[in-house]
Amino acid sequence: MRIIFKTSYDADIRYFSNRVPALWYVALLLLATTLPFIINEFWLGEFTLMLIWAIAGMGLMLLVGHSGQASLGHAAFMAVGAYSNVILQEYGVPFILSLPLAGFFAGLAGVLVAIPTTKLHGIYMAIATIAIGVLAEDLIVILAPWTGGVSGKFAPSIEIFGISFDRYGNVSGLYWLILGVTCLIVLGYKNILRAPLGRSFVAIRDSEISAQAMGVNIARTRTISFALSCAITGISGAFMGHFGLVFTNETFNIVISIYLLLMIVIGGLGFIQGAFIGAAVITFLPSVISFSRDAFFSNSITIPGIESGVFGAILIFVILFEPMGLYGRWLKIRAYFELFPFYRRDMFRRQKSYLKTERMR
Repeated sequence: MRIIFKTSYDADIRYFSNRVPALWYVALLLLATTLPFIINEFWLGEFTLMLIWAIAGMGLMLLVGHSGQASLGHAAFMAVGAYSNVILQEYGVPFILSLPLAGFFAGLAGVLVAIPTTKLHGIYMAIATIAIGVLAEDLIVILAPWTGGVSGKFAPSIEIFGISFDRYGNVSGLYWLILGVTCLIVLGYKNILRAPLGRSFVAIRDSEISAQAMGVNIARTRTISFALSCAITGISGAFMGHFGLVFTNETFNIVISIYLLLMIVIGGLGFIQGAFIGAAVITFLPSVISFSRDAFFSNSITIPGIESGVFGAILIFVILFEPMGLYGRWLKIRAYFELFPFYRRDMFRRQKSYLKTERMR
């Protein structure tokens, strides 16, 4: 008999509910590993960019989807990771050490931001993170002797044990490298959610007062979630710097932060899979728009702002008709066929009950 829903506490700590999803994910990993032999370099570069966005999405998902903290300034921590990684490499630190150190410095920056903002909620937290993002752009210009100011930085080629990983020289190697790091981050993310720390994140997201009554240290847990989120985002920023080769103070602006938030909302808040689905939308939608424009309009016609308009339309559509995102829609479709004819439309409707002390927030 196939178990559809959780029937024991062991189901909470298993990686997969049964063998079928495990086989699907193994097949997907094998397909991802063989992509360099199937597609050309252009599309391989697009998939590499998708993995970078997925890493950044997992970082923001940990904060927003599992901890319930809003952030519109995560591009600043991508910048911290990118600049830290390149500066360390300029001082002779090998990439195999500069990458985790870049994540560490981004996490440390997250701690410095989280300490004064742990008591903020909702829109106030979002405004504070926007201010951090704007301040980061100015700090990059002020710290011109280290960051290059408006001239930016040039990311050197990645060298690991004498093997070069470059977007133009060895795009397959760069893809496999980022794929390996992505898999490690997914495993770490999954283990965090299985651990008491991850359960504390979810408890704070659902009800801070109830979590505090159960003995969860709210300030410390929120700070840890912010630090881990920024560390993962910093690693994605380091890879983004190498992918783009050159980056300036305008590379990681507030638009990137909005795209990151849009990405996880479209993919599905609270699901690791949602970060990958949202990353695929962010990465491939511009190419789809470009190909569609060339197919239906003259090549000379360029509609300014069409990508932002399409992104906004998709976001509005998802918020109105599918708040659980695209992955949430897939869960509903799967549950419909698994439970037919006992499926009910209201079984996925979320109804939040507030305590009296929370209603006035």
